[in-house]
Amino acid sequence: MSQCNVGAGKTKTGFRADDNLSLNFNDILMRFTTAGSPHRAPLSRNVLLQFYLCAFTACWTMTYLFTTDKANWFTENTLTALFLVTLTATFRKFQLSDLSYSLIFGYLLLHIYGAQYTYAENPFGYWLKDVFSLGRNHYDRIVHFSFGFMLAYPMRDFFRNWFGWPGWVCRVLPAEITLSFSGIYELIEWAVADVFFPAQGVAYLGTQGDIWDAQKDMGLAFSGAILAMLICFSVWKIASGKEKQQIPAVC
Repeated sequence: MSQCNVGAGKTKTGFRADDNLSLNFNDILMRFTTAGSPHRAPLSRNVLLQFYLCAFTACWTMTYLFTTDKANWFTENTLTALFLVTLTATFRKFQLSDLSYSLIFGYLLLHIYGAQYTYAENPFGYWLKDVFSLGRNHYDRIVHFSFGFMLAYPMRDFFRNWFGWPGWVCRVLPAEITLSFSGIYELIEWAVADVFFPAQGVAYLGTQGDIWDAQKDMGLAFSGAILAMLICFSVWKIASGKEKQQIPAVC
């Protein structure tokens, strides 16, 4: 019986010697990005999530203590509190990947930092305005874009791992839902500013004289979600190509 010729740099399994490093990296990446992985650690043993929880609690407390407008702080953070309550209450049943929690953590930090000063008066936005000679404080634009860019993947993560829908559905839905949520949020802003808390209306809306502010915010969030899903699709295509190249050689 003839024996297989083992090529230079390959093991008897048909993989190159450096494939183990690639496989280990893929395994680590899978653990970080996939909620359905058997290696998912509960909160009691997940150091990363424990760090996010402690860091966010500390930052959230600091924004309250040093806010320039506590009434606006409560208005801006009402939805944040509801979101965190929902995320905590459903943690055991709908656990997301560490990447999703990382993106959520990053977005919430951007939001509470904006809420500390109001978006229109945010110091970082003023710094950008001075450096790039902009006509307004664009911090609100950054956060709206980040809403789509940083929360689209957690939605895709949820749909893919808990409903098992096809990949294309899980990439299209986050963009559509982001646009819907952005429209709903603009309606909530109108209700809060004009009906419930008119005294906080101008500070809460932060339009800065732009009559198309709501439409631009929605467009940026939608664009962020589309970009995130395009990146997700590109990474998936690259990973799929590498998996095909790693199929063991058959004699």
